[in-house]
Amino acid sequence: MRVFRSIDTAASGLTAHRVMMDVISENLANVNTTRTPEGGPYRRKVPVFSEALAQAGVEVQEIAEDETPPRLQYEPGHPDADEKGYVAYPNVSVVREMADMMAASRAYEANLETVKSAKSMWESAIDLLKG
Repeated sequence: MRVFRSIDTAASGLTAHRVMMDVISENLANVNTTRTPEGGPYRRKVPVFSEALAQAGVEVQEIAEDETPPRLQYEPGHPDADEKGYVAYPNVSVVREMADMMAASRAYEANLETVKSAKSMWESAIDLLKG
C-alpha cells in the first residue's frame, strides 16, 4: 500500500543494516582465522547494497569478498607459516569493522525512528478522524 511507503522504505533499511551487522560480526569472529575450508586465510566480507526501485528502498544485492591481500606476519613457528616464516592473516581490521559497526548501528536507529514517527503520525491522523 502506498500509504505505508515510508515504513516500507525504513524497513528495507532496517533489514539491510541488520545484514551489515551480521557480516561485521562474522568478520570480527574470524579476525585470526588463518585456515579455511577453501584454503588460505579468511577473507573479509562486505555487503553490497542496491536500490530497490519498486519499494523505494534498499536491498542487499550480495555479500562480496574484499579483495585486499591478507596481512603477513612473521611467525616461523606457526603451523600455517610459509617457507619464509610468514603467516597470512585475514584482511580484517578490527578498527575498520568497529567504525562500520557504529555507522550501521546509527543507520539502524535512524530507520527505526522513521518507523516510530510514521506510526505516530498515522495514530494522530486516526485520532483526528475519530474526533
